[in-house]
Amino acid sequence: MTGKDSVRRAGGRSARVAKRRAEIPAEERAVQPGMNGGAYQPLSSDQMTQIFDTALTLLQDLGMGQATPEFIDLVISAGGSLTDDKRLRFPKDLIRSAIDAAAKEFTLHGFSSDRDVNIGGQRVHFSTAGAAVFMLDHDTSTFRSSTLRDLYEIGRVIDTLEHIDIYVRTVVARDLETSRELDLNTAYAVLCSTTKPIGTSFFQPEHVHEVAQMFNIALTGDPQADEFRKRPFCIANNTFVVPPLRFAEDSALCMAEQVRVGMPINLLSAGQAGATSPATLAGSLSQALAECLAGLTCVNLLSPGHPCTVGMWPFVSDLRTGAMSGGSGEEALLNAAAAQLINWIGLPSGVAAGMADSKLPDQQAGHEKGTTITLAAQAGANVVFESAGMLASLLACSLETLVIDNDLLGAVARTIRGIEVDSDTLSLQVIQDVVEGAGHFLGHEQTLQVMQTEYLYPSVSDRSSPEDWSDEGSLDVRQRAHHRVNEILSLPPSSHIDAAADQLIREMFPIHLDRT
Repeated sequence: MTGKDSVRRAGGRSARVAKRRAEIPAEERAVQPGMNGGAYQPLSSDQMTQIFDTALTLLQDLGMGQATPEFIDLVISAGGSLTDDKRLRFPKDLIRSAIDAAAKEFTLHGFSSDRDVNIGGQRVHFSTAGAAVFMLDHDTSTFRSSTLRDLYEIGRVIDTLEHIDIYVRTVVARDLETSRELDLNTAYAVLCSTTKPIGTSFFQPEHVHEVAQMFNIALTGDPQADEFRKRPFCIANNTFVVPPLRFAEDSALCMAEQVRVGMPINLLSAGQAGATSPATLAGSLSQALAECLAGLTCVNLLSPGHPCTVGMWPFVSDLRTGAMSGGSGEEALLNAAAAQLINWIGLPSGVAAGMADSKLPDQQAGHEKGTTITLAAQAGANVVFESAGMLASLLACSLETLVIDNDLLGAVARTIRGIEVDSDTLSLQVIQDVVEGAGHFLGHEQTLQVMQTEYLYPSVSDRSSPEDWSDEGSLDVRQRAHHRVNEILSLPPSSHIDAAADQLIREMFPIHLDRT
């Protein structure tokens, strides 16, 4: 190598390092929230038609059991009927009318407006979710019961992770005793941990109004305000179904109150194939769709156009043991098909992916998460719930896993974006310049221009040589994620809730979280 080549190569590297470290506007980065998916289509149009028709037939002929009195009155007034054994039947035309009236897209706001998420079309976003009862403790590497403090710290970590767009409650605060304490404190913990859009769940319908009042105080300082209705930043994860084809009474009652306070809803059906839904994948999809359409119809009879995601979450069983298999190929296929099906109907879609069966953030977790999340995103799921942090078939959450999964989500998002082909990106002139000049592309102007607009760089995944890796301590990805978690939690907590508003919330509601 000549001295001239050495200078050129060194100069090119310095320029690349400087370019890599420079901040670029969010809109110019290699991946953006809400890029369009839909390239992967596991179902044909004819297959989707058959599944849709089967779902309508189930609702018309079998109907839903255990409907609330309000839902019974609404559906019967709209042409439905109640059988002698108290099953609520939905005529096919009523379901089609509800689909026509339903919101086709909506904005799930962030507490900060720059973090708003526009849900619908083929736009893909990544969210957490879950009701895990264990944490894989990042200090002791052992499982323990999840707490209110965990809910808050999970949100603080998520607030810093670029590729997680929405923080929906991930764990149950098992240190709280009553359902009211749990509902109010869960909402408070996710609220004050991040300015991203959030989500929570409810045990009792009366708590929905209290939480909406809490949110109004956080937004305005005024308990009588109705600002949350104008700018809803929280989605209710509502498992309103007890499969097969029955309403869960308390959740259905909560759903009606969520409509009344203007809270967006993830209408969630989570049958388990071979246990609470058919073992055949097509049958599992048909039942899940029927259950979700029943909920969608009731919501739109209450308030046409109320913002909802259709949360088909068909779960898979290992039929040898009956245990859930959240990381299986069948799970990946089912949720991708669910996303495709809901989008084909024209409704906002929300599916579950990333539910690793592994107990640790290891190679098993990596391949389970990679397969399920990639297929769901490529199918165009508007919200991929459960996409980060979850282990042990949804029984556990891990802070380190959140950080590792953030890198995975960025890589998946890059595959959604695809490859732009035009006269500039084909690089004919660039290739000619290099062949006739330096002989490499390292210092070329085009290389510097596209370093951050074409390429994505991981946060904790390692790309160094074995020698450099050894010199830096031979850390595996979990150890690097552990350091990153400690860095995040050592930062000052967010102060987006006004101190006076926070004090009023604590005076009005039994808040147990000590944010100091």
